[in-house]
Amino acid sequence: MKTTEASTSRPIKRVLVLDYSQTGQLSQIVGNILAPLRHESDIALHVEQLRPLKPFPFPWGFFSFLDAFPESAHMVPAPLQPLSLTGEEEFDLVILPYQVWFLAPSQPVTAFLKHPLAHRLLAGKPVVTVIACRNMWMLAQEKMKGLLADCGARLLDNVVLVDPSPTLASLLTTPLWLLSGKRDLLKLLPPAGVDAASIRAAGRFGLALRDALRNGQERGAAPLLSGLRAADSDPRLLASERAATRSFYLWGKLLRAMGEPGQRRRYPFLLLYVAFLIALILTVVPLSLSIQSLLRPFLRQRCALLKRRFDQPSGCGTERMHLYGY
Repeated sequence: MKTTEASTSRPIKRVLVLDYSQTGQLSQIVGNILAPLRHESDIALHVEQLRPLKPFPFPWGFFSFLDAFPESAHMVPAPLQPLSLTGEEEFDLVILPYQVWFLAPSQPVTAFLKHPLAHRLLAGKPVVTVIACRNMWMLAQEKMKGLLADCGARLLDNVVLVDPSPTLASLLTTPLWLLSGKRDLLKLLPPAGVDAASIRAAGRFGLALRDALRNGQERGAAPLLSGLRAADSDPRLLASERAATRSFYLWGKLLRAMGEPGQRRRYPFLLLYVAFLIALILTVVPLSLSIQSLLRPFLRQRCALLKRRFDQPSGCGTERMHLYGY
């Protein structure tokens, strides 16, 4: 671990960062968050690379992409290569970025949180989660909360950066990006992924974390990133998330009964699921969005309650943005 003890009147704050990014975009976001912390003499960063024993490719192959969903949905991840950590290290703050895979935390991050060392490293520690995804993340974060609770960690903040494209457009562009490696394969639609302006603006979270660490705020229970529009949930997507989560779970159970990941006897059932999924996207998703649009005037209070719930702990307020140049 890099722990250069420069002469300073402040105590050294040690920050653990878990890093896994299949496309590289999440690492870029985390790099911007960490930039204000990297050259501070009173902050020591340890970036732990999470490396699956069998790497997930990027771009993903068609069948390998589909074959990842049963274990992702059931949160039965592939194992990791050995970590450089021993479990004896002490950290003041943990930054835990993750991608959403099939409406659950990505397999490498789930594998870390189920690793025997995770409880020793995270028990009692404040955690900041950072999500980069298409637009559905609320139920994945609920699963993340459960994993962190199992480790005895304290979730202080959640940062969410999403693809700003319309839902139906990103349903097409995101899979094409994962399968081709090209964000702008379809020139008539916006590029897949988080936009460049949002990635640059993620630096505000690093500045706020730097100030919070210097003030010892990580030892408290209050969020460190409130007022910085960290998480702006969209409860209108919750019905679709719940339907897709049930679908992933049920089909995932069937596919796991067919064999282990990578076994060819899964492939016919994966193709059957693709046909089912396309039919769902072309029929149920537009119908669900239309019904919700019609019912929205009658559901405003419920939507407001759901939004307050899923925006927590950091919230979507903007009252401190000006302090960090935004």
